[in-house]
Amino acid sequence: MSSHQRSESRPETPGARARRPPTPGADERGTRRPHPGCDELQLLRDAQATLARLVPGLTEPAAPPGPEEHEILQEVAARLFDCAPYAHPLYAGQMMKPPHRVARLAAALAMWLNPNNHSAEGGRASGLMEQEAVAELAAMFGWEAHLGHLCSGGTVANLEALWIADRTRPGGAVIASEQAHYTHRRASELLKLDFHSVAVDRRGCMDVSALRRLLASGCQGTVVATLGSTALGALDPLPEILALRERYDFRLHVDAAYGGYFSLVADLAPRTRAIFAALAQVDSLVVDPHKHGLQPYGCSCLLLRDPSLAPLYRHPAPYAHATDPAPHPGEFTLECSRSGATAVALWATQRLLPLTRGGRFSLALAESLRAAGALDARLRADERFLTLDEPQLDIVVWAPRATLASEISTASRTLLQRALARGLHLSLVDLPAGLLRAHWPQVEFDARHVTCLRSCLVKPEHARWLERIWATLDAAWRAPLA
Repeated sequence: MSSHQRSESRPETPGARARRPPTPGADERGTRRPHPGCDELQLLRDAQATLARLVPGLTEPAAPPGPEEHEILQEVAARLFDCAPYAHPLYAGQMMKPPHRVARLAAALAMWLNPNNHSAEGGRASGLMEQEAVAELAAMFGWEAHLGHLCSGGTVANLEALWIADRTRPGGAVIASEQAHYTHRRASELLKLDFHSVAVDRRGCMDVSALRRLLASGCQGTVVATLGSTALGALDPLPEILALRERYDFRLHVDAAYGGYFSLVADLAPRTRAIFAALAQVDSLVVDPHKHGLQPYGCSCLLLRDPSLAPLYRHPAPYAHATDPAPHPGEFTLECSRSGATAVALWATQRLLPLTRGGRFSLALAESLRAAGALDARLRADERFLTLDEPQLDIVVWAPRATLASEISTASRTLLQRALARGLHLSLVDLPAGLLRAHWPQVEFDARHVTCLRSCLVKPEHARWLERIWATLDAAWRAPLA
């Protein structure tokens, strides 16, 4: 059974139940016992010891680690010092957050086996865990029957979605907004499909009127809606786009790589809630667990709502299933070899933090939204800064106030460096002057693009650290020029 097929676990036979080892940390009735307090590496040692008992040959005699390995790992640690402190609350730059501890440990544990989810033979247990984890992601969007699997990243997942779209409607164009991720244009070039860019409104969302005019001109194919644009965290107007589909009959793909998980947040604004609720009706979507899903890179997920599309993938590889004649997962994915450790990490994380509205995971996402709203309110009340509309997700964009667009760009870069010198990590984004004119009528736009400051408040800790973030930003602003 492929990871692309309806995500119901295979029925467990009595024989399989008899062979199944008891759950570690459970008594003979399956009741979990409290685990004694221990550190992270001890958790991994305990789990590895259990795995070694269950898997013959896992602990074959090997030479003990030598001094060379110690020296190399020490050198690795020293080299990694040059990375930004992504886990720290003062890192508010790019869309990066550390994976959850259970994801790190589960992935490390699986790497002792190094399963390959290309086939059942390469990753029987990890393949089943992938099916279960992907089914939970599909259920998050209201999907029961679906095709779905994990990919190495959003670029591959979106490329695969457009490849399938072209196989369902050969020769159709790809239509996306000006603020959509560049991967869609690049994927269209790889697939030799026409690409059309649609204007955005003042919030950076796809302009429905512009899309209607393009469709009315005879352009057909696949419309890509973005939920959580890279620059602004903008949400394309999905309900209105779905209404246009009723008339113009296009395929609708949603790039929710960044924003998809926010569908779990209970207290979204009514308009935002309506957008996420509409995901149940789209044809395909992509969500990235390695963004808000607390997973190591790379872990993306492609979901297709129509299970009957499975034959479009079929590319048999008889060598891959010598011990299992059933279709293997690699026959229903664009990528062949895929890390089983990625699936194990995601499964473990979703076991600890279920994808339920109002649960611990969704409450942490809500904290990120709260942090973004609070930072935006501070900026909006301070005459030193220029702001845009209120953030739609957890991305905040602003700029130092100046008369000329070129001066704003220079001041943004300067403030970025001053903040970095004080331990506050921000990022930069170049936005078209046409998008900013409605927000900043007092600015003289002497450049086609303006460099602004951008913060991705992706960690729930950002809400608790807002005072420290603001104090550091204020100190960076007041610092004398070097």
